[in-house]
Amino acid sequence: MITFQILTPKDIKRIVPLIQELNPELDKQTIESNQKEMFSIANYRCFGLFKGDHLIGLSSGWITVRHYCGKQIEIDNVIVTSGHQSQGYGAQFIDLIEQWAKAQGCQTIELNTYLTNARSHKFYFDLDFKILGFHFYKSL
Repeated sequence: MITFQILTPKDIKRIVPLIQELNPELDKQTIESNQKEMFSIANYRCFGLFKGDHLIGLSSGWITVRHYCGKQIEIDNVIVTSGHQSQGYGAQFIDLIEQWAKAQGCQTIELNTYLTNARSHKFYFDLDFKILGFHFYKSL
């Protein structure tokens, strides 16, 4: 049975392995520290997709308001564990996040994905996402 849950700080130990799968260069302590800080931000949510008791999908979500699109959810750190990919769980997970966002009054959903992750590009195109612009990054 698949279920969708909003995760809390008490779920950090369950979150770490999925973030490590998505970002293998990050160590456990950095992930835990970042996750604790994210949970302390008022507009942050962490979504979990469960198969039975097993966390198989994860996404961060940030509710914002922007002039060009109104109230939105921006998702990131989206992952379905490697053993559960290409089985329809990702599309189901995004749909559940969209339903939740609509219930919160969000008008749009937005995300970033790495240029090198062509597999994710196809996935998001298949879900009717469009490329809107470039995401610029500068380390401080």
